[in-house]
Amino acid sequence: MSENEQMIPQATQETTRVILIVEDSENSAATIEMALLGIPGVSVLLAGSGLEALRIINEAGTAVQAIVTDLNMPRMDGFELIRRIRDNARTSALPIIVVSADTDPETPGRVAQMHVEAFFQKPFSPAQVRRKLEQLLNVTSP
Repeated sequence: MSENEQMIPQATQETTRVILIVEDSENSAATIEMALLGIPGVSVLLAGSGLEALRIINEAGTAVQAIVTDLNMPRMDGFELIRRIRDNARTSALPIIVVSADTDPETPGRVAQMHVEAFFQKPFSPAQVRRKLEQLLNVTSP
């Protein structure tokens, strides 16, 4: 297994929800990951591009329960990733949260039309992203 590959976690009684963070910035990915790991029963997978995210989703099958993605990434941007997820019957209902530094005033409306559950502009509040995911996954933190 290469350094960039990750083991796909198997659902257990303690870890039942897998959240995929799709972010090419290591700092942003780490910030989001730290915020989400406090949610009970959650494990996190990281992908640096939309292509890598699709590979993980396909390998993990139904294990991925939600996605937090950036929009501006190499090889495949977040818009294309969202489109592919929504066009696939098996993944079309996955909750998607967008966290992006995109400054185009059309972006929030554009992602809303793609049926994402939330859009957060960078700089963002990790606590707000966490609360939204808890709401989407119907869990609460201790």
